Amino acid sequence: MKFSNLYSVAGMSRKINTCGELPNTKQLYLSFLKFAWPAMIESVLMSLVNIFDTIMVSGQGIDAVAAVGLTTQPRMIFYAVFFALSIAVTTIVSRRKGQGDQEGANETLNQSLGLVALLAIVLCGTAVIVAEPLLTFAGANEDTLEYSLTYFRITMIGLMFTSFGMIINAAQRASGNTKISMTTNIVANVTNIFFNALLINGVVVNGVQVIAEVGVKGAAIATLIGNIASFSMSLFSILRKGRYLKFNFKGMLRWKAHLLKTLGKVAMGAGTEQLFMRVGFFIYAKLVADLGTAEYGTHIIAMNIITVSFACGDGLSVAASALIGQNLGKLRPDLATLYAKAGQRIGLLLSALLVLLMIFAGGWMVKLFADPTDRYYDYVIENGRILTYYIAVCAPGQISQVVYNGALRGAGDTKFVAFTSAICIGIIRPLTAYIFCYPVGLGLFGAWISLLIDQYMRLAFSMYRFVSGVWQKIKV
Repeated sequence: MKFSNLYSVAGMSRKINTCGELPNTKQLYLSFLKFAWPAMIESVLMSLVNIFDTIMVSGQGIDAVAAVGLTTQPRMIFYAVFFALSIAVTTIVSRRKGQGDQEGANETLNQSLGLVALLAIVLCGTAVIVAEPLLTFAGANEDTLEYSLTYFRITMIGLMFTSFGMIINAAQRASGNTKISMTTNIVANVTNIFFNALLINGVVVNGVQVIAEVGVKGAAIATLIGNIASFSMSLFSILRKGRYLKFNFKGMLRWKAHLLKTLGKVAMGAGTEQLFMRVGFFIYAKLVADLGTAEYGTHIIAMNIITVSFACGDGLSVAASALIGQNLGKLRPDLATLYAKAGQRIGLLLSALLVLLMIFAGGWMVKLFADPTDRYYDYVIENGRILTYYIAVCAPGQISQVVYNGALRGAGDTKFVAFTSAICIGIIRPLTAYIFCYPVGLGLFGAWISLLIDQYMRLAFSMYRFVSGVWQKIKV
């Protein structure tokens, strides 16, 4: 296939039943990128929160890096509920936007915020109570448990703020205002980095300790402060007059059966997906943690690096999801298909750049996370550099599957995405990780072989479903 056919509107629309006038190639990509670039920057910035925490904590040793990493999947189990609800909000608000139903979009937002208020209190309290047994099960040992408990409990308090911001930003992106969520994440990152610098290693002026060194606890406090700052910005965006989305306190409290039913219908599929994802990722992380502190610390460093690839795909996915929902609302499945294809094509170009980055600069990136004085330094550098080659192989498949699955979610096809997640993440990844890590004896590299299998299996499933066109007929 010629490059022009792969990327042009003429080439991408060859097998599409058109419902009206199509944009030219330049118009298609410009309108997609108008949505996508703020979402991509936002997604990258979100991933940088964990990356900066890990880099700045690495000065405390690989034990601290492993400890912070151990909290990720347990935290995500609690966050899964809000991820699922945010997917439902994106799907419904984008569809209402396309239908010209501003009132319906605002009712969906405010009803969701009411649900969040209740769920956040329950889940945050539960997380703090069960922290120690949960982290012990996740693989925390005598080297990492104390660090993990401190970081987990403080950052889970941030759930109270992050959950609200997550729903507001999802609605803003769905309505076409992707810059709001980008701005909130810039504020969160700057705040987080600033307080990391102050609190992790402390501040010494003229030989006097002005601010005490707090270590891992300081990183957690910095993240919490960043969460509060981000939430404040998100809330302000729906309090301003003249905006498409508006906060209504009464709308939060007066729950309506038909709205809850619609939210539940979409969120159920997304929630099932999140359940299998989080359980699968949790088991996968535990299998790697059981290999040892050095192996798990190296794994966490590589997982931080691969989030750059995921963040690129996720930003494109957000744009594809919003544009597909809006165009299906306008009864233009042909345009919805073209926008999804445009997002995947852009993803291919980005993945090519990431492949080159991993090949030529992967070792340098690993060194950013490693402390030369740490006892595991040589192991981390040698094996971390090899893992960046795995990331290079993974990037094209990862970005493409994330975009296709985002497109399916935007259409409301959350049950199919949940089904593929159940198979690939809930079963295939942990099963193959165990086989390759232990019976086969590949250790850390076995875990990354299982990650590659998972990513490309999900790509195959999502491509098949997208090409089938079934998603175009789903009503929301």
